[in-house]
Amino acid sequence: MTRSTTFKASIFAGLLAAFGTSAHAADLTVGANIGNVPWEFEDASGKVTGFEVDLVNEIAKRLGKTVEFVNTPFNGLFPAVQSGRINMAISSITITEKRLESVSFAQPYYDSDQSLTVTAASGIMGLKDMGEKVVGVDTGSTGDMWSEANKGEYKLGEIRRFEGLQPAMLDLVAGRIDGYISDIPALLYYAKDKPELKVVERIPTGEKYSIMFNKDDPLATEVNAVITTLKQEGFIAQLHETWFGAKAEDTTSTVTVLDMPKGM
Repeated sequence: MTRSTTFKASIFAGLLAAFGTSAHAADLTVGANIGNVPWEFEDASGKVTGFEVDLVNEIAKRLGKTVEFVNTPFNGLFPAVQSGRINMAISSITITEKRLESVSFAQPYYDSDQSLTVTAASGIMGLKDMGEKVVGVDTGSTGDMWSEANKGEYKLGEIRRFEGLQPAMLDLVAGRIDGYISDIPALLYYAKDKPELKVVERIPTGEKYSIMFNKDDPLATEVNAVITTLKQEGFIAQLHETWFGAKAEDTTSTVTVLDMPKGM
């Protein structure tokens, strides 16, 4: 099955689940930008896997519910969760004050920053070399927001927007963009076996990832309680070790039990 066919099929199945018109609808419909390594992506057999996929599957198991993942562009996750088409959303989604005005999040489980990735052959060593260059970002992401806010300081050229990492990487390797600004864990994971790519600069933004829900959905509180248990049992720390090949630091949200974030 082609990717586009898979996408249409998963959206259709998700809509059936959301509106209760299928006898086999899953209890929880989860929106995810499939292709967002290592958080949610298809393995060689076409199965959806990843850090957040493993986490959500375990949460659903603890809640005694079935789960279905619906492939959704990152920017589409927000209206989908607000309209009730999906029950919750994942895709290394950063908790922000602005987002908390219209959606809810469970407690975070990963601390992150942004990063700049370039081709090794470009000679670009960091943001200081990006003056008048074409920068790729994911539409509506924190990388998009950071690039817009700092465009003047670094004299960035055109900001070109993509729906996910894969199309951005194709354009980067082909020379259609000069650099890609996005979440550092995804890029370190993606570039680790690709010598033609280099993550040349970490951009400190102090981000924390979590699962997103419609505003004040009681499901958020239920999931938050399960995340607390999974942190206490060391399950999420083990996920970190499995997917990143390193232990999570004790001071991070991967290990530390935190309160649910509240909007202003």
